[in-house]
Amino acid sequence: MPLPHLTQARAPLTREVEVTNQHGERESIFIPAERDLTVYVDKRELVTLMTLGAHPEWLVLGYLLNQRLIASVDEIESITVDWEVGAASVKTRHGIDHIEERTSKRVVTTGCGQGSVFGNLMDEIDSIQLPANMVLRQSQLYAIVNAIRLKESTYKSAGSVHACALFHDDELQLFVEDVGRHNAVDTIAGWMALEQSTDSRHKVFYTTGRLTSEMVIKSAQMGVAVVVSRSGITQMGLDVAQRVGLCAIGRATNKHFLCYTHPARLVLDAVPPPAPAARERAASTS
Repeated sequence: MPLPHLTQARAPLTREVEVTNQHGERESIFIPAERDLTVYVDKRELVTLMTLGAHPEWLVLGYLLNQRLIASVDEIESITVDWEVGAASVKTRHGIDHIEERTSKRVVTTGCGQGSVFGNLMDEIDSIQLPANMVLRQSQLYAIVNAIRLKESTYKSAGSVHACALFHDDELQLFVEDVGRHNAVDTIAGWMALEQSTDSRHKVFYTTGRLTSEMVIKSAQMGVAVVVSRSGITQMGLDVAQRVGLCAIGRATNKHFLCYTHPARLVLDAVPPPAPAARERAASTS
């Protein structure tokens, strides 16, 4: 079956504004260009997402997949985005079964830029099968963190956004920024679906946001077994990661990190020397 027809309605990511600084001087800066996008599925209003608009078609597709409203990209005939009216029109091939019932329950989330998800977050979680042989080397983890540090980004120029990225081992495949981390991961999910890559054994997902249960579930639904965050993890995020076999790594900056779950997926091949204070304590007890 052919891939869906998608518009290419990328919008400007930043907007220039005038501000007053601490010296009382006027200057021009750039801020993220947040905008609303109302999603219609077969002419039925579904949800409004707040987004930068970098890849709105990928975002909508990934949202439908991660909400489990569709099972595959083959169910979608087209996604048409029109920024003049702030709408994304999704046309399915055969409709979505019981869409009213499946979207009747909303769960308020911790995410910015989204606000709610449909249904029970834990539905079908035990059916997720992550690649058993997926491991990440510590040296690759350091390379991933460094690649993000060097990446030119909207955050560096304007701030106030989250970033997510998909790596093949330590090779950057896709980098996405949005006003909310959920939008960024949904955009990556949409791109992965269009690429139709079934091999997730070497995929690593990176996010600047915290690892909540929703983020862990979405990563697992994409078949990614290792997730890296610049932030930390919540209790429910940890519980879900343990349950599905996902290696969750947080507080990853420079050469520092914490592996919260399934450390067997992390190969320690670049252990740094102990800090001076630790060396002194070790010497005093020897």
